Amino acid sequence: MFDYALHFIPLAFAALLPIVNPVGSALIFLGIVGVEPPAVYRQLALRIAINMLIFIAVVELLGAWILKFFGISLPILQVGGGITLAAMGWRMLNAPDAATPAAAAIESDSNAAIDKVFYPLTFPLTVGPGTIVVVLTLSANASGHSWTDILLAHVSIFVASALLAVLVFLSYGYAPVLARKIPEHAFNGVQRLISFILLCIGVQIAWGGLDTLLRSLPH
Repeated sequence: MFDYALHFIPLAFAALLPIVNPVGSALIFLGIVGVEPPAVYRQLALRIAINMLIFIAVVELLGAWILKFFGISLPILQVGGGITLAAMGWRMLNAPDAATPAAAAIESDSNAAIDKVFYPLTFPLTVGPGTIVVVLTLSANASGHSWTDILLAHVSIFVASALLAVLVFLSYGYAPVLARKIPEHAFNGVQRLISFILLCIGVQIAWGGLDTLLRSLPH
């Protein structure tokens, strides 16, 4: 029972990590927020991490109902979501190199930055459509077993999200330090690697749904 549930922790973490992309998003976050005292970055990072957890929990809890309401089967969701993620990864993989925004950060008002906590800093910068697709797919995959397995699987997905939220808090809270430590060429290399992983995850999800659809065809 626990073996079935616990495998969702690394699965959910690996699927969400390239999409949330804490390091790359933190550098964009730095450019949006601008020059602020360290305490402001910590405050914003904490609020964004909490908003992210709430966002994922709502999508996870209502995921099955959303699929049923719109009449969408899991294989179709996997194919459509996988293609979407693969397209995102391909687009990111072929995007031109971007300079780190540390030098481009401008003076900013802290109150104005706090007003941006949910939009755009939480959604869509930290969690966006790709996150919704992955969480819905993981939630749907947790169904079809005993209620204890389903419960433990959902708890495991939330635990993986909490671990990712910790990374978001650390990356965003220490974004100025991070920007100074990462050379531009290394930053672009990390972005390319994350983009390729996202592409592969999208192909894997799409293939899982396509395989199920092909097996359901009459021989």
